[in-house]
Amino acid sequence: MDVRLDIPKGKKLARAFEAAPDITIDELTRATWEGELLFQREAQENTPVGIGGGGGLKGSIAAREPIVLGLTVIGEVGSPLQHAVPVEIGTRPHMPPIQPLADWAEHKFGADPEEALGIAWSVARKIRKKGTEGAHMFERALESTAPQIGVFFGRAGERALKRIAEAGR
Repeated sequence: MDVRLDIPKGKKLARAFEAAPDITIDELTRATWEGELLFQREAQENTPVGIGGGGGLKGSIAAREPIVLGLTVIGEVGSPLQHAVPVEIGTRPHMPPIQPLADWAEHKFGADPEEALGIAWSVARKIRKKGTEGAHMFERALESTAPQIGVFFGRAGERALKRIAEAGR
């Protein structure tokens, strides 16, 4: 996913980078972590809850501590679960596996195993005909948090310039 942010006071960030990349990278790392945690919370709030409850897909979404590679700070928020992408973007019509749907029906409706299997087959036939709609939890999280994350980076530039001035650079 290509992410672009409007960064208020971005020129201050650029000046700080020219004056002291080490201090600026430190502040960018802090802003990245802050942005990741905000994004993680918002993505989790937008994630549908399945049979795993908050410990399923929703609980698997996590921010990873930013990585610094040279003059680049990399942040990442995601899920290791295979079904995260299909839940995010939806699916084309296909025949899904029945047992996970039966497990879901038992949990969701309190159905006994035989009744859950019948529900699973009904849902599977619908998915075979229509596919599934995406929840777009990451997309919606980005839309709602991008302005605030941009502010975090603008503040990072201000903090960096302040530290640079205090260090006499």
